[in-house]
Amino acid sequence: MTKFLQMFKKGSKLYSIFTGTCPKCHHESMYVFRNPYRPGGLFKMHQRCSCCETKYKMEPSFFYGAMYVSYAVGVAIAIAVFLISSVIMDASLPKTFIVIVSTLVLLLPVIIRLSRNIWINLFVSYHPEACIDQSL
Repeated sequence: MTKFLQMFKKGSKLYSIFTGTCPKCHHESMYVFRNPYRPGGLFKMHQRCSCCETKYKMEPSFFYGAMYVSYAVGVAIAIAVFLISSVIMDASLPKTFIVIVSTLVLLLPVIIRLSRNIWINLFVSYHPEACIDQSL
């Protein structure tokens, strides 16, 4: 159990992916608003990390690649919802379809943020000594 919990501690990719923190130093959120459901705040990101100066949008259209990741995340969620509603709850196929679509629509902001976090973590590695201001 402790090895499993170690995967989610600061310094791991999973920590940065699930918390939305800077992939290089893990000190601050990449997003202006932590709540993805805030109207107009889903895509608002800081330009750089205030601690390590990592530029989040490394090049124009950098996060277009996150669309491919969001497709995979959406399919994984749809399969999980299908298994839960169809196999475990024994729902009919039309009801299962409605549940899958509803779940994906409700989780869309979370899927978008999670996909961006996964995408940037593919290209940026964790460096604990990267912070300019070590007092953080």
